[in-house]
Parts: sequence; structure tokens; C-alpha cells
Amino acid sequence: MAVPQRTARGRGRSDERGGGGFRRRGPGRRKVCRFCADKEAVIDYKDTRTLSSFITDRGKMVPSRISGNCARHQRRLRTAIKRARTVALVPYSASQL
Repeated sequence: MAVPQRTARGRGRSDERGGGGFRRRGPGRRKVCRFCADKEAVIDYKDTRTLSSFITDRGKMVPSRISGNCARHQRRLRTAIKRARTVALVPYSASQL
């Protein structure tokens, strides 16, 4: 019976399994803010179609590192989403089935 070899840190990873863990990603493609690129696009709390692309199916706001928004437009999106939630245009959370 083969005994798994121990690495320097003492975790029992064997060579035939191939390691594991997380891989570091190199510099990827820089995301561009949709609202900076398209000057015609306006952030409005009544426009639920635009706001829904920045809200997850669970009702959470998508962070700027995922959506690619700049800080200014992320703040305006946050305010618009909160206003839309207050007026019940956008749900606070996922609906229970």
C-alpha cells in the first residue's frame, strides 16, 4: 500500500494526485465601466432593466470588481438600487417559493 508523500508543509498530497489548491491568475483583461464607455447610458432608479443586470438572482448588488464599474458609477448604481428597492421596483431578496 502506497503511503502519500508529505510536502514541506505537512499536508498529505501525493504526487499521483497532482497537488491541488488555488492557481494564481495572471493579469487579465481590464473591465471597462459601461457608463463611462457609453455616455448616453443614464443610471435611473426607475429603469429596472438596467438595474437588474447589476443585481444577482439572490437580490444582492454585484460588486464593482465583478461588474467593472468605476467608483463614481458604482456609487450611483448603489443609490439607484436602494431607491428602487424602497419604491418596490426591485426586490430586497430572492422570493421564497
